[in-house]
Amino acid sequence: MRRAKSLGDGTITFSLALGAARQVCRLTTTFQTDKQALSYLHKYRTELEQMARARLASRQLEDGIVVLSML
Repeated sequence: MRRAKSLGDGTITFSLALGAARQVCRLTTTFQTDKQALSYLHKYRTELEQMARARLASRQLEDGIVVLSML
């Protein structure tokens, strides 16, 4: 996973590394602050990456983006 960027209101975007390619992912949380949402992303990074890869493999995309929510 590369850089994460906050969109505000607890929504974080990040890139999933797929060899030389990258896939944009969006994580929606219930946290009020960006700091809390980023902390959550880093804490559960491995599980969220696995979920993102599974959704990408099954082509569960919204406008070309893998959309995730809290575990």
